[in-house]
Amino acid sequence: MPPSNAKAAGWMAGWLAAMLLLLIAGREATRELNVFQIMEMRSVIGLFMLYPLVHMNGGFASMKTSRPLVHICRNVVHYAAQYGWFVALTLIPLAQVVAIEFTMPIWTALLAVSFLGERLNVWKILAIVLGLVGVIIIVQPGAAQISTGQLIMVMAAVGFGVGIVLVKSLTRTDSAVVIIFWMLIIQSAIGLIPALYSWHWPSAHVWPWIFLIAFSGTYSHYCFTQAMRYADATVVVPMDFLRVPLSAAVGWLVYSERLDAATVVGAALILTGNLLNLKRSRTAVSTARAET
Repeated sequence: MPPSNAKAAGWMAGWLAAMLLLLIAGREATRELNVFQIMEMRSVIGLFMLYPLVHMNGGFASMKTSRPLVHICRNVVHYAAQYGWFVALTLIPLAQVVAIEFTMPIWTALLAVSFLGERLNVWKILAIVLGLVGVIIIVQPGAAQISTGQLIMVMAAVGFGVGIVLVKSLTRTDSAVVIIFWMLIIQSAIGLIPALYSWHWPSAHVWPWIFLIAFSGTYSHYCFTQAMRYADATVVVPMDFLRVPLSAAVGWLVYSERLDAATVVGAALILTGNLLNLKRSRTAVSTARAET
């Protein structure tokens, strides 16, 4: 399909909305349930929720892939990165977790250039730099010595970057539905034993949050995968920086968390970087089309 930054931005809006819902539902569910169990229930229930799209795209027979090893690799790395994120959350302050997590676009960009043949231009670099500066201003990470938790989070951020590059590679041969289908299958298999070991039957008031986690977790990845089909990873990933100020806004509105000047300034830098990147990318595409 032809590249379209506008369509990529539209799908990323869906990703961001789903991730914000996931943020609220995850916070509520983890008050009662173990993380392994939540991740397992998300994958299993998400598989049922994905079925309408599977049916619309030809049924289970059309879910075949010629690249099973890439799917396995991507999901092992992604699951491990998710696990590392939760471990780091118990070892270091949240501000440090978030700051280190959003070094992920750097690893994504470097890996995309190295393995996917994508090109970095000044506007993509500017979007990444402004995004990182904005995140640092918002979370204001401390200057403590490097700890085990920080190292784990760096590895998790690299893992997220590897996962994104593998998704971009998979979009060249597999549809978004196929990619999400195998994500749910593989991650269900990976997490089954840890989930059963720590299983605790959810109470009635937690079930709605679990279903929201399953829906948001499944369709957020569908939106992200669709976005990657329309634009380079170096265009799509900087848009995810918006998740930080939006998460701060949700914390303010839902949990009465403080929204300070640093958040406003950081959000402005993040938004500026993304708008410059999208505008210049559209200009480059229009110029290329005019020359053909």
